[in-house]
Amino acid sequence: MNNIQINDLYDLEKTIAKDVFGGAVYPWEVLSKIKEYIIKLGETLSLEEYNHPQEDIWISKSAKVFPSAYIGGPCIIDHEAEIRHCAFIRGSAIVGKKCVVGNSVELKNVILFDNVQVPHYNYVGDSILGYKAHMGAGSITSNVKSDKTLVTIKSSEEEIETGIKKVGAFLGDNVEVGCNSVLCPGTIIGRNTNIYPLSRVRGVVPSNHIYKNENEIVVKKGQSFLT
Repeated sequence: MNNIQINDLYDLEKTIAKDVFGGAVYPWEVLSKIKEYIIKLGETLSLEEYNHPQEDIWISKSAKVFPSAYIGGPCIIDHEAEIRHCAFIRGSAIVGKKCVVGNSVELKNVILFDNVQVPHYNYVGDSILGYKAHMGAGSITSNVKSDKTLVTIKSSEEEIETGIKKVGAFLGDNVEVGCNSVLCPGTIIGRNTNIYPLSRVRGVVPSNHIYKNENEIVVKKGQSFLT
């Protein structure tokens, strides 16, 4: 199956969490490691650069956290990130450099690579968002199937059983998700791909495409892609 391995989706130099991906091939293999990894990494961070306000929480001194935001541990918020009013970080979250976590956004068991934006009314759970990924207002990752069965990664070529009940979405670098879209459990979106607003997305969407609907996924033309 193409476009679903970690190296297909992410530039690992664009996250403080690079080492958690070691030994893994597919991104969902990392989800169960995030909590423990944050605690281990946090203990190595310099207190000259990071505040340590509570157990298992490290916040860069250059990050901006609004007073009404809730931050639960374990959590690392990296340099120059912005956590806006009423953001709800439930725990097991790594927020990369210059990320924006906006008004009423909820995060749980996630890695946000550097420069990710989830700025307005987003839910992101059990997911990994690549460098400069952006989720439009109201777009969410659905992380549990309605029948509560284990999540399967599906494409037109094959299916892979994850063996996990809670799996959100995996957005490659430079992915743009339109407003009020829902990414179904186990969705994978390749690098540089755009998702139209109001989309319901499931399965694997290839890199360098535009997703208009499940029957119309077209190749981007006339652009120089970042890899």
